[in-house]
Amino acid sequence: MKKITVLYMEGCPYCRNAARAMDELEKAYSAYEAVPVEWIEETREKERALPFAKDYYYVPSMFVDGVKLYEAKPGESYEECKRCVEAVFQAAVD
Repeated sequence: MKKITVLYMEGCPYCRNAARAMDELEKAYSAYEAVPVEWIEETREKERALPFAKDYYYVPSMFVDGVKLYEAKPGESYEECKRCVEAVFQAAVD
């Protein structure tokens, strides 16, 4: 099982969607509950976010073992976000 690292910003609506999707998916699939998730708030934890800085622009961005697998896009729907978050979870459990 691999760790998911989530870069987010407080108050970001896309970040709220990603967190909601993660909660729903963890409830629906017990294997996802065991996946370790590290949350990094990029404005408060700049030092922790720095190693990822060259690999993303938008938040939320999700990395599995240091590889970016998801980066939100402006205008992205909740459904699209949830599909992407599920793919990240799947990569972490495979």
